[in-house]
Amino acid sequence: MPRHARLDATGALHHVIIRGIDRSDLFADDSDRQRFVDKLGEYISATGCSLYAWVLMSNHVHLLLKSGNIGISGTMRKLLTWYAIYFNKRHGRTGHVFQNRYKSILCEEDKYFLALVRYIHLNPLRAGIVTDMKSLDRYRWCGHAVLMGRHSGSFMDAPYVLAHFANDEGIARKAYRRFVGEGIALGPNPEFTGGGLIRSSGGWSQVVSARRRKDPVKGDERILGDSNFVLAVVSEAEKRQQRQLRCTNPEIRIEGIIREECHRGQVSVAELESGVRRRNVTAVRETIALRCARELGLSAAEIARHAGVNTSAVTRAIERARQKLRQGDKQ
Repeated sequence: MPRHARLDATGALHHVIIRGIDRSDLFADDSDRQRFVDKLGEYISATGCSLYAWVLMSNHVHLLLKSGNIGISGTMRKLLTWYAIYFNKRHGRTGHVFQNRYKSILCEEDKYFLALVRYIHLNPLRAGIVTDMKSLDRYRWCGHAVLMGRHSGSFMDAPYVLAHFANDEGIARKAYRRFVGEGIALGPNPEFTGGGLIRSSGGWSQVVSARRRKDPVKGDERILGDSNFVLAVVSEAEKRQQRQLRCTNPEIRIEGIIREECHRGQVSVAELESGVRRRNVTAVRETIALRCARELGLSAAEIARHAGVNTSAVTRAIERARQKLRQGDKQ
């Protein structure tokens, strides 16, 4: 698979690792940390991502999030660009702040979600920043304190995490805390910071065993999951890339979709582009947005230029269209 093929599929779970240049500190003080967290929350909300776990360490950051309608790349680019400008200006420095591009590992949710939440939130304890679980419960720069109700963090989807343990919030928090505490004795797990053939297969012994059986084994360093999951992700990424390559002139293709859906919905192109919010126009706009995202791989910003609304409106339109499809599948 070509290295440039994007694995940033909509609704996918990612473990994102951000490192300081040459292992240098990303935060000089709590003011830097608070500005980073505030901006993280702002961009998470604006781009429709869901954040489940996070921690700010001295020279790196861990995030566990599910991409929104436009993927995580736009979110991360905005966040890191803003912070680099802010950090350099505040501290009178120039040059790079981050070590190359952030590292993003696409993860198999069913298998790794809770383990990754625990791994990320135990970082301060394992690094000696806090000494015990009581201190971790109150540690301000980690999502664990949000899940424990000790610090606010509306940008974090705490209910989704706690729902994995119990329906009652109080019971769920106790079960979650017990689960995190049990992870201390397990020690750090290197598989959570990368995928690859061995990690995707469950260890070297599994790779050897599969080869003896002559079973096909698939791995990718950008993916954390079993062989079937890796194959599914890579296949979908390749199909998406092929669709984009076939779209040699997206301007022509998007205009074709607009004409087709406007004709089907009995809406004029002029009405669509004027930004009219009538119900039938909105329905057509939702269909166009979803088709352009799926078939052409276009960003919300690119679609917005043709749909007569802003980028956030396109993002919402795509999500509404997807919800309608999901509801239709259930009926």
